[in-house]
Amino acid sequence: MAADSERASSQTVKAQLALRELILSGEIKPGDRISELSIVDRLGMSRTPIRMALVRLEEEGFLDAIPSGGFSVKAFSERDICDAIELRGMLEGFAARIAAERGIRGPLLGELKDRLGEMDELVARSSLTVDDFSDYVGLNGRFHALLVEAANSPTLSRQIERALNLPFASPSGFVRVQAMLPEARKILTIAQDHHHCVVRAIEGREGARAEALMREHARLAHRNLQLALNNKRTRDLVPGAVLIRRPAVAEMF
Repeated sequence: MAADSERASSQTVKAQLALRELILSGEIKPGDRISELSIVDRLGMSRTPIRMALVRLEEEGFLDAIPSGGFSVKAFSERDICDAIELRGMLEGFAARIAAERGIRGPLLGELKDRLGEMDELVARSSLTVDDFSDYVGLNGRFHALLVEAANSPTLSRQIERALNLPFASPSGFVRVQAMLPEARKILTIAQDHHHCVVRAIEGREGARAEALMREHARLAHRNLQLALNNKRTRDLVPGAVLIRRPAVAEMF
């Protein structure tokens, strides 16, 4: 029984990831209608995991349920994305605040500082490659996960996990794209300074400062997105760019 349940869950996750990739790549476009049967044929999977995957993607915000049946792919404005990033920043800010107020365990503080040191080494390099930014993505993701762990609140952790599943809300969502931006090092340096400052604030039991820093830090993601979308060379590299509705803007070359 347990094995059957585990297999069903694994199939649902597999279907969810495959569907999300079809949406983010633009193979299924904003406004397109999706039905269970069409995806069953497309992915070669049974209806049950497909049905569950569609429901989960609706919960994540990628799909809208159609009253007559099925789903349609959503499009997003920059305001939608900004709201998702702001929500993630608010939750991570609260996590940093209670980590500071309740105190952080020594080993966890040590691991945060270790990740900071590894990121410092990358940022200090004379030139940054796409591979360097990819390495930074992994370290950055681990750093943010450790901050949430430092709050020691399962309730908050669940809410942050839900927020991270919102389209474009991830703290590392646009880091790789930075590699091609002229402003790349400047933004990365600011982000890394935020990391150092928030760790010092948590260590010093400065809850309000830690919270404010994390909220400001989240807004860098929206700045990265705007820069990437305004640059012809990087626009198509933004994951899910096909889903973003934009007003006409002057392009950068």
